[in-house]
Amino acid sequence: MSLPNCPKCAESYTYEDGALLVCPMCAHEWTAAETDSAQNAAEEDSVIRDAVGNELQDGDAVTVIKDLKVKGSSIIIKVGTKAKSIRLLPDASDGHDIDCRLDGFGPMKLKSSVVKKA
Repeated sequence: MSLPNCPKCAESYTYEDGALLVCPMCAHEWTAAETDSAQNAAEEDSVIRDAVGNELQDGDAVTVIKDLKVKGSSIIIKVGTKAKSIRLLPDASDGHDIDCRLDGFGPMKLKSSVVKKA
C-alpha cells in the first residue's frame, strides 16, 4: 500500500504509527479516514456550480442573473444576457471561473456566482 503525502507540507516521507499516519518533516499526525475525507472534499471543490447550485460543464449555456458593471468601461451587462458554449477555468485565482462570449459584448470572464444554467 502506498502512503499518501503529508497534507500540511506535501512531503512523501509519511510513515504509519499504529492507526496514525505521521510526517517526520513537520510532525503532523492524521488518520487514513481524514485523508479520504480530504480527497472527497477536494473533488467536491473542483466542481463549479452556478448561483442556484447546478453543476456547470464546458459547453453549457448560462444567463447573467444580476446587472454587472464592466471594470474600466461604462458598459453594464444586463440581467438575462446569455453566454453560449462556456469554458470552465477551475484554477482561476481571481474567482472568474467561466470564460465565455456574451451576446453583444464579446469575450469575457465571469464568476459562477453571477450566472445560472440556461
